[in-house]
Amino acid sequence: MKIPIDRATINVILLGLAYMLVFTSFQTQGNMQQVVIKSIKAEDPNFNGSGYISLAVIYAVFASFNWLSPSCLSILGPKLTMIIGGITYVIFIIGFLWPNTAILYVTSVIVGAGAALIWTGQGNYLTLMSTQKTISRNSGIFWAMLQSSMLFGNIFVFYQFMGKDIIDKTTRNVVFSVLTAVGVIGVGVMCALPKPGAGGSGRADESLGSPFNALKKSLALFKTKDMLLLSATFFYTGIELSFFSGVYSACLSATLRFPDPKRLVGLSGMFIGCGEILGGGVFGIFGSKTVKFGRDPIVLLGYLVHMVCFFLIFLNLPTMSPLQNTKDPSFISDGQPSQVIAMLCSFMLGFGDACFNTQIFSILGSVYEDNSGPAFALFKFTQSLSAAACFFYSSVFELYWHLVILVIFATIGTLTFCSVEWKAHSRTKATPDTTAFD
Repeated sequence: MKIPIDRATINVILLGLAYMLVFTSFQTQGNMQQVVIKSIKAEDPNFNGSGYISLAVIYAVFASFNWLSPSCLSILGPKLTMIIGGITYVIFIIGFLWPNTAILYVTSVIVGAGAALIWTGQGNYLTLMSTQKTISRNSGIFWAMLQSSMLFGNIFVFYQFMGKDIIDKTTRNVVFSVLTAVGVIGVGVMCALPKPGAGGSGRADESLGSPFNALKKSLALFKTKDMLLLSATFFYTGIELSFFSGVYSACLSATLRFPDPKRLVGLSGMFIGCGEILGGGVFGIFGSKTVKFGRDPIVLLGYLVHMVCFFLIFLNLPTMSPLQNTKDPSFISDGQPSQVIAMLCSFMLGFGDACFNTQIFSILGSVYEDNSGPAFALFKFTQSLSAAACFFYSSVFELYWHLVILVIFATIGTLTFCSVEWKAHSRTKATPDTTAFD
């Protein structure tokens, strides 16, 4: 299927490239953060930082600042909002070159605020570069490019960490120096993005008005029935995001029955990335079909993939693995966990996540095309709030409790998404599309 390359599509590709680079730094770091911090503690007894607490702080601040990010967007516009957000990600990565508990938590607060800016700006920019017909396709293209970061960054980490039980200072400095440089290049690509509406590159967005008006719109939108229903879906994506980006890799690293558990951290990130890329790529190519058949089949596919994945994780990994190194047996292969099943689960986590997130991007850009800034801010508020909650309870909950929580909220979130989508799909069929580009 041929994808038409107009100026708006080129801008979406540039947007995806910028986020791919910035999040090659951040997602790679997040995937290995708990493992790296354990190694820092082994070298420096004065270091008291926790990877789980750091990530919890990031997502708690992220959630809180999402209420202010639409106001910042109304002042700065999407491009500058994204650039400022991107700079905070680089600051956070740089902090790991000088491991210090205070620096870890201060930069966690900074990147939490920056995350609200970068994602609110992205949602608004993507919407302005899309029409009702292209929003699903553009969401898929962006998502596939963004999640390529999981593949590229973790290939690098895989080879750097190979055969190492403790990640020494020299290796850490090499890894975080490279990740910092990649993040800086990503911010540079953001600077090259044209402003929406400039030179026919998109639609101008005048809907937010003053910063106070933007905050009022966010509050009013959050109270609507459809947004409350979608919030259950957003909540699930935050829990599963924190699970695959932090908890699952820690479980693999702590399962000592694997021949080389530290090596599996980078490998798992690669397979998660492959699942994300495949999901985003397929839904980008066939994105126009969702206008005709609806988004709910893709979300239902993601739900089924995740249910199978959670059952396999239950069989394959010991329940104490999120909390400590363990040699407890699994339920398969005479107690020996399977590396093949572990990597299959990584792939399924990524693919299912792509199913949910591409369709959330699509429904928000379609249903709330005239109010996209507040809509995406509310999405990220709810998602980051649940992610923060997951990282907080990750320091005390065993693996099986994680899986029970995931199954419950996946079921609720899928049902609520389908409810809103059926209503939106009925309106789409009844209303002819008006395109934003000639």
